[in-house]
Amino acid sequence: MVQRTYLLRSVRLAALSPLLLAAAACGASPTAPQQADQEAKQFAQPAPDKGALYVYRSPGFFGAAQALDIGIAGGASAALAPNTYIRIEGPPGPVEVDCKVRDKSGSAQVQVGDGQTRFVEVWMTMGWWTPGCEVAEVSPDQGRVAVLSGRRLEPQ
Repeated sequence: MVQRTYLLRSVRLAALSPLLLAAAACGASPTAPQQADQEAKQFAQPAPDKGALYVYRSPGFFGAAQALDIGIAGGASAALAPNTYIRIEGPPGPVEVDCKVRDKSGSAQVQVGDGQTRFVEVWMTMGWWTPGCEVAEVSPDQGRVAVLSGRRLEPQ
């Protein structure tokens, strides 16, 4: 009897998993057109007198049901679901990247040079009672791998 109960719970969980994943994507920013996603995955050098910044959220089970709000100094923002990213271009200089989950936030400043491309990862953390978030610049190799496996969103 115990084995049958366990089997029924497993079947219910398997049936609900696609619904949970669909719900996780609902809070995210709009998906970019497929052509824009493919262009961003070419990692083209930014326009003259500009730098490029990729901000991504890796896939992961923790916090999957909640989009992670990010803001970039200069006005761009997005709600990143797991395995999504944005690419923005702007003038070279320091760029502040912020994340927010409920009443907790995190931030990092990234120096983007003329013609350079930088990668920033955001992720959810777990506090005592509520989730939080962190922001960190990562190596180009790590960033490219994450972007290639993700899907591009439109920053707001």
